[in-house]
Amino acid sequence: MSAGGVPIEALEPLVRNPATAGIFMDFDGTLSEIVSEPDEAIPLAGAVEVLDELASVYGRVGILSGRPVSFLEQFFPRSVLLAGLYGLETVYGGERRDHPLGGAWREVIDDVAAIARARGPAGMKVESKGLSLTLHYRTRPRLAPKVRAFAEQQALRSGLECRPARMSYELHPPIPADKGTALLELAEGLEAVCFIGDDLGDLHAFDALDTLAKEGQYTLRVAVHSNEEATELIDRADAVVDSPKAVLELAEYLRDSARR
Repeated sequence: MSAGGVPIEALEPLVRNPATAGIFMDFDGTLSEIVSEPDEAIPLAGAVEVLDELASVYGRVGILSGRPVSFLEQFFPRSVLLAGLYGLETVYGGERRDHPLGGAWREVIDDVAAIARARGPAGMKVESKGLSLTLHYRTRPRLAPKVRAFAEQQALRSGLECRPARMSYELHPPIPADKGTALLELAEGLEAVCFIGDDLGDLHAFDALDTLAKEGQYTLRVAVHSNEEATELIDRADAVVDSPKAVLELAEYLRDSARR
């Protein structure tokens, strides 16, 4: 038997004592379908309610995303912990915290964003997130080499870090913050931790689960299939589900089993 494609036996350590377990996941491609326009992404119907209900029985439930928390907050209640911009911004229990080293890089991001819009490859979409910048080529896949070259050039010029992402390249401040560092903070004190993701940025969360496993915590790595899937993430996963809809089915099982 399985829940959304994850074997039931792999979920038992989470549902056995939910008050000491944490359920964490990515947003885009995990709890939301991938869309061509980033601003149009929304959670699957019913997903917000299920996460709120999960948070009422599990020790911690959270979204770890490359999105700014201002974007995530429009959907999720205070019961759901939020880590945005790969951990540079967080909202825990309604309390907003930004990384202390982040502010100095906002002007740099603004400068690179302006240059990208004025001089970047024609057809590249520029998405500024305040403390990071994403250069998309989803609608123009053949632009990938040019977008990569432009991103690497701007990283060298500005001091930002260039990271590959889903049909895009991202520019980040050189600050030791990612989904892995965010997950380690959120999972402190828990006995069992699950993370669900679909993109290269989620590899850091899988790395964090490796660390937690060595410390004796039960960990479960779940990857989501897609047309643009990250092969390395799939290879490292303990279980693979077919789509965001399967993630929702998994979340519903975790909720219902914990309640029982």
